[in-house]
This record gives sequence, structure tokens and C-alpha cells, in this order.
Amino acid sequence: MQASTGRPGPGWVVVGVDGSPSARSAVVWAAQEAARRGSGLVLVHATDTDAYARTPSLPGADADRRRRDGRQLLDETAAAVAARRPGLTLVTELDDGPPPDALRRAAGLGGTIVVGHRGLGGFPSLPLGSVGLEAAATATTPVVVVRGAAESAVSGSVLAAVRDADDLGCARAAAREAALREAHLRLLHIWREPPGARTASRRGAERDARDHVLPLSEVADRVREEFPELTVHADGEKSHSVPGALVDASHHADLLVVGGRRSPGRLGSTLGWTTLSLLQYAHCAVELIPRPGPGHGSPS
Repeated sequence: MQASTGRPGPGWVVVGVDGSPSARSAVVWAAQEAARRGSGLVLVHATDTDAYARTPSLPGADADRRRRDGRQLLDETAAAVAARRPGLTLVTELDDGPPPDALRRAAGLGGTIVVGHRGLGGFPSLPLGSVGLEAAATATTPVVVVRGAAESAVSGSVLAAVRDADDLGCARAAAREAALREAHLRLLHIWREPPGARTASRRGAERDARDHVLPLSEVADRVREEFPELTVHADGEKSHSVPGALVDASHHADLLVVGGRRSPGRLGSTLGWTTLSLLQYAHCAVELIPRPGPGHGSPS
């Protein structure tokens, strides 16, 4: 691994660079985020040339070429960022490992990982690339998947998905992002309409709504107490599709923050269906806040 102009520190923003249009959007978004935080930005390119050392039949010249091309890409990207944000502290890191591992190493225990939703490899028709998927499923620090234009129209709103009281950490992270943007915060709890709900009594429906909204109210009260200068809206809605309702709500947000449980699966850590759907289809950048615990995400 190589670095220039210092070493990453806690709270830095780490972004993957691979030359794809999606990665370029992620770099723009990450630079803006680092500037808001007053932190540094780490540009990471992974050559995945460790595989050459494990497989003697692979030509060493190809590994050297990958490193040269990677270093050139990092230097060009750093120069472009410095031209747009001359006061930003930049670090470049060339890593010989696979991209998800390189990003985790650069982020350490306190960095935020930023990736584009699609890289250069794989199938362009897929809504989320393998690097973004693995980074989101395995990282122990926040991960942002940048979707759409990096500098889209500003809505002045940060959206946080709240499932229960354990999402207080997610709501706090969203509040910090809203404060950085001088935006308002919308806490949104969506619960799925169960089969046969239309035949239930009105009293039963009202009781069900209260049971769902109570944890949201508790989270909202805590956030308002901790961030008194922030405008906080708390909304609860019933829908036949929790992911669909949150994707629709993301139309009107600059950033969607969601807490994601990870569970060990047959092929490694997995994400819940709601979390995965948001990373794939949201209309704005999605920040995933690690949420350890049992289950595969939303019990809905």
C-alpha cells in the first residue's frame, strides 16, 4: 500500500477509485462530504494483484502494469479533486488486495466508505455492483452508496429509516448529516399492512398504528433533545411494501440513512431485503450504518 501527503485519521472519508463514471460521481460526493466535515479524503485504488502472487502462472508484467495504471489514475483523480477543492487534505492509497478489503483497511475503525453503485466489471444492467454489495455487507463502519448524479438538486432534507428503538444510532447519524447540510431531518417508519388488514376493526387498526409509531416517537424525542437546533419531522406510514415506500420517499431527500443488520449466511454476511432494495433502487445516496444483531434486517 502506498500513500501520499499524510495518513488517514478517524472520521475521514474513504472513496473507491476505478475510473468508472459511477466512481467519479462517488469521488465528487465524497470530496463534498469531507469538506463539510472538515476532515480528509482518502482515494483508494485496488489492483487485486495479490492474486498474481498466489498464482505463479499469471504474468508478473501484468501486475506491474496494473500498479502503474492504478497510480496514474490516483494521481489524476487527486489532481482533479485538488483543483476543485484546494483546501482539502488528500491521501492516495494503492492497494494490492481486492477492492472491498482495500476500502476496509483504509477506513480503519472510524472512517466512512463511499462507493459508486456500479464499477467497471460485472453486468452493467445490475442495480448494484459486487464491490458496493460486499462493502455494505461486511464493513463495520458507515458505507455510502452514491446513486444518481453526485451534485443533483438539493432538497434540503435528510431521510432516516427507523424500524424500532434500536435505530437510535442510525437517527443520530442522520441528524449529524442534516446538521452538516443545514437541512431538516425526516424520520420515517414504514410498517407492512398484514394480510386481512382491510377487514380488521377501526379500533384494532388504530391500536396497531400506535404500537408501530411509539418507538418512532421515542427516537424522535431523543434526537430533538440531542440536536435542539435541528428541525425534525417524524412520520409513520402503513404500506404493502416497506422497501417500495422508502424508495418513493427517497425522491425528496439528499441522503437516505438506514441501519442495517448483517447476518452470517452460507456465502458470507448478508443484508436484509429492505436494506438491499434501498441500496439498489433509492433515488439518492444511501448511507448504511452498521447495526449488529440477529436477523436479516427489518422484521417486516
